[in-house]
Parts: sequence; structure tokens; C-alpha cells
Amino acid sequence: MSEETRLREDICLFAKSMFDRGLTTGSSGNISARTPDGGLLVTPTGSSFGRLDPARLSRFDEGGTLIDGDKPTKEMPLHAAFYETRRRTGAVVHLHSTHSVALSMLPEIDPDNMLPPLTAYGIMKLGKVRLLPYYRPGDPAMGDAVRGLAGRRTAVMLANHGPVVAGKDLEAAVYATEELEETAKLAILLRGASPRMLTEAQQRDVIETFNVDWD
Repeated sequence: MSEETRLREDICLFAKSMFDRGLTTGSSGNISARTPDGGLLVTPTGSSFGRLDPARLSRFDEGGTLIDGDKPTKEMPLHAAFYETRRRTGAVVHLHSTHSVALSMLPEIDPDNMLPPLTAYGIMKLGKVRLLPYYRPGDPAMGDAVRGLAGRRTAVMLANHGPVVAGKDLEAAVYATEELEETAKLAILLRGASPRMLTEAQQRDVIETFNVDWD
């Protein structure tokens, strides 16, 4: 099995796993991943994570030209912005996960770092998550907003829409996206309960031990 064939199957496998667990529904969400030759595989527009066909994924060459497969997701400008500004990016995952979206709507959320320091893994896998304003789905301005961060964040949250997370490879991007949703779920469950957060010293220990980007 070629590396690209395996990547195609892995995209569909991870997508179905997230769909089956309710992390995204209907035809929402999209995934892109870097191919061995520098191109991209992208989930098609209007497709369901529960029924992706590896052979029909949108295929881009290294220059960004669609060369095979179905029409890609309309969120391509968003994905492209991460690849352009974070050279280490090997995959990008965008979901409409319920708790993350709910957290993005709360008035007390810090837009520079929307996740409270509840667990070490939330910090390790995500760093600071920037809350971006609401944009119409498919609006190229979303990509411009990500470019404006100049590669300083691996994850952003689109207000009233959903998280977008970049990783060094597909597995890392998926796991980080799931961690974002779980941390958001904890934040919603604990809202108003005055939970014990990680202290500044504990946060700094995690950041330094695991070399977390924290600009």
C-alpha cells in the first residue's frame, strides 16, 4: 500500500470515528492532510464524515491546483492559511463540535486564550486557542484572520461556528481537536462552580517541560 493510499484511508477512518462519536454531524466539518509529494488531500464539499470515499477525496498538487477527486470544501482558504503560516503543518481539522461552539458564545471568554487551564493535556496539545470573530462559512476573510496570527497559534476557534486545529500530521491534528472539545465540555460543565484551575506555576511547568508554543 502506498503512503498516499494509506493517508486516504486514514482520513476516512478518523473522520468516521469523529462522526460516530457525535463530534460533528450531517455534512459539517472538513479535513486536509499533506501528501508525501507536497500536495494535499481534502474532504469534499457537502460530504459526511460518516460516509467518505477514499477515492473521491479532493487532490491538490504542490502548487495548489485541484488535479483529482470531487470539489473540495469551501473552507479551503482557512486550511491554506495554516499551511502557509505554519510550515510544520501536516494536517488541519475543522469541526462543528457542540461544546466548543457553545463555549465560543459565552460573553466572559478571553479571545486571546479561550480555554481555561483545567488540565495539563489541554495546554500540551493546544497551547493558547485564539477566539476569532464570526465569519460566514466559506468567507475568505477567515483565512486572512489566521494569516494575521503569523503562525503563532496551532488552534483557533471560529465564534458561533467551530474549532480549526493544525498538527504535524493527521493523527496529531485529530487528537488535538478532540482535546479542545473535551476541555470545552469541562469548562461548560464547571461554569459557575469555581473549579480549581492549574496554578500559574503548574501551567509554566507543563509549558516548559513539553516545549509548548505560548506566545
